[in-house]
Amino acid sequence: MNQIPTSTTVPEAVPEFRRVTTAVVTGGSADAPYHVEVKAGTHLLTADEPVRRGGSDSGPEPFALLLASLGSCTAITLRMYAERKEWPLEAVRVRLGYETDGRTGRVSRRVAFTGALDDAQRARLLDICERTPVTLALRAGVAIETTEDRA
Repeated sequence: MNQIPTSTTVPEAVPEFRRVTTAVVTGGSADAPYHVEVKAGTHLLTADEPVRRGGSDSGPEPFALLLASLGSCTAITLRMYAERKEWPLEAVRVRLGYETDGRTGRVSRRVAFTGALDDAQRARLLDICERTPVTLALRAGVAIETTEDRA
C-alpha cells in the first residue's frame, strides 16, 4: 500500500555570495619591510607600520585603515539616510579608536552632527550607526578563506 506524504521537506536555500569589492596588496622590501601598496578598486593607497614597530611610517597602519573603513561607511550611510529623509544634516564627523588588552579589542566610535536636527533625528542617526554594512560585518565576524595564489 502506497502512502501519500503529508508534508514535503524543502531543502534550505544556500545563500549565494556575490563579490562586493576587491583589494590587492603588494610590498615588502629590504628598505621598507612593512610598507605595502594597496590597490582598492581603481584607487592606490599605502600602508605601513609606525617606526616604533620597525616600519617606516610611510602610510597608515592596518588598524587605522580598518577604523577608516568603519568611519567612512558610517559617515556615508548617515548622509544617504538623511538625504532620503530630507533631514538638514550638513556634516558628519566620526572619531574612532581601537583599544586592546592583549586578548580582546574594542572600537570606540563618536559621531558629531552639524545641522538643525531635532533630538529624535539625532537619536535615529545614532541608531543607524549600528546598522551600517561595515559595522554589521565586523560584529558578525567575517569568514576568511585563505588559499595560495601561485604566479
